[in-house]
Amino acid sequence: MINRIFLKLLAAFLVVILAAAVIFDVMVGGAWQASLRTEIERNLIQKTQLLAHRVENDRGHSLADIAAQEGQSAGARVTIVDPTGKVLADSESNPASMENHATRPEFAAALSGRIGSHERRSATIGIPFLYVAVPVSGGAVRLAYPLSDVEAVSTQLRHRLAMASGLAFVFALLVAAVAAHWSARRLERIVHVAARIAEGDLQARILETSPDEIGRVAGAIDKTARRVEQSFAAVQSSQRQLETLLNSMQDAVIAVSADGLVQWANQPMDRLVPQGTRLQQPVVETIRDPDFLATVKEATTSREVKTARATSIVPGRAFDVTAAPLPDGGAVAVLRDLTETERVEKTRRDFIANVSHELRTPLTSIQGYAETLLDGTPENTVPTREFLEIIRKNSYRMSRLTEDLLTLARVESGETRFDSEPVPPVELLHDAEESFREIARSHGIDLQIQDLQIQDSTAPHLQSQSFPSPNPLSENLPPVLADREAIHQVFSNLIDNALKYGSNSGASGGRIVLGARKLPHAVEFSVRDFGAGIASEHLPRLFERFYRVDKARSRESGGTGLGLAIAKHIVLAHGGSIRAESELAHGSTFLFTLPVA
Repeated sequence: MINRIFLKLLAAFLVVILAAAVIFDVMVGGAWQASLRTEIERNLIQKTQLLAHRVENDRGHSLADIAAQEGQSAGARVTIVDPTGKVLADSESNPASMENHATRPEFAAALSGRIGSHERRSATIGIPFLYVAVPVSGGAVRLAYPLSDVEAVSTQLRHRLAMASGLAFVFALLVAAVAAHWSARRLERIVHVAARIAEGDLQARILETSPDEIGRVAGAIDKTARRVEQSFAAVQSSQRQLETLLNSMQDAVIAVSADGLVQWANQPMDRLVPQGTRLQQPVVETIRDPDFLATVKEATTSREVKTARATSIVPGRAFDVTAAPLPDGGAVAVLRDLTETERVEKTRRDFIANVSHELRTPLTSIQGYAETLLDGTPENTVPTREFLEIIRKNSYRMSRLTEDLLTLARVESGETRFDSEPVPPVELLHDAEESFREIARSHGIDLQIQDLQIQDSTAPHLQSQSFPSPNPLSENLPPVLADREAIHQVFSNLIDNALKYGSNSGASGGRIVLGARKLPHAVEFSVRDFGAGIASEHLPRLFERFYRVDKARSRESGGTGLGLAIAKHIVLAHGGSIRAESELAHGSTFLFTLPVA
């Protein structure tokens, strides 16, 4: 780390030094050279003007002598030309051998009446010269000053700048070494503390007080470590609470990862399997029930809650399995032991069935004797006939109750076997309509099959949920898998219920409408009345046994309170579902589905 920091700092210093040297050379050196050239040119113009003055006024010396004397005193080359550019005198060369100078830039300006200056490198000696020409009577004079001294000074300046840069580099080397060593020690301390935190030591701190960037980083790491420590403590507390809660449950709980490994299990789960839960091992090594494994896998892949029944986890015991997906993949499964519940439920069903069966004979006898006595009692013995009529009616009601209890017990226990076969839905509807047509007519109610959607403006809520059937009904409805007699009993219970509670039709007219419509993989049947309706708080409990919305009216009508419960269990045994929709003063609709054959 020290080497890396040292090299980075040294490279940074080197870049700064080189940039400063280049900038100084380009800007300061260039400006100095420009200033020096400007001063040389100004002085050379003055000397050239003095030379021109002497050439015009000195009649005692020849032009060659003047050129030699002035060239030596000025330290420059002197050249005198006539108006045509012919060289008349030169301090360093023979004029006769020199070419015409009229085309030289400085002479061209001077012969036109202006002061001319030009800088160029001499072709003969390869040294740059500054030429200044001034017009005189009968031609022009020129001084040529060599700029080799300027270049020498510039070279010397660059050498000194390079030496200064080298000294700065050595100083930067020392500064970089010291800064790298100091920064590396601070950074190594930060890295060491960060490694301790990563290994789980959340109490490690850097305690850096410097206000610079490294100190701010150290302070941020300390602050993060404190927050992580607090969060980890809260997570551990929540985890302990969750483990305590799950271990106190009677149900077994097991968590499975996305790749099928056991992540966690509560104590009831450990006690459930003889070999114990094997953590971080495939779940099949702990539980080998295929239904359980399939449910967990399906919940993991579909990301939905799945339920199933497992019977081979423990011999002789049945479990209800509920598997729910975990946010990071996998699933958690809850196993509820249904053995005792099913045993109690079976005992209850057997008791009801046995009691109902045993009550049938004495109730039949009571009913028969009451009718016999009622037939043999004179009309004028009013109290006796009233008592006998009460006995007969209640014995008949109890007989119906025992029959319904026996039917419900057989359906619930699975004792009743349904002979399901493909049946056209229209036939089920027509059978129900024919069976109850006269009974409905006797109640003043019109029983009809819905061929077209009913447009009823008085029931807007039910209208939106009403049952559109194709026209004709039979053409677009596939056959359903059903036991004709059992489904006829469902229709019987629903229609009987509609006759009892849907006769208060008001302005809607006394009618009951039967319908059916196609759903994906099923057909939904409906029985709709236009009576007083059912309050929404009663709808979830309508299919419970002995539940009555209007208890007084139910007793009056002779109902047992089991019709809807029987209908529900028959539909469930066919693989369908049943529900009710209603709105007060707008009637009720009972709907159930049957799977397509």
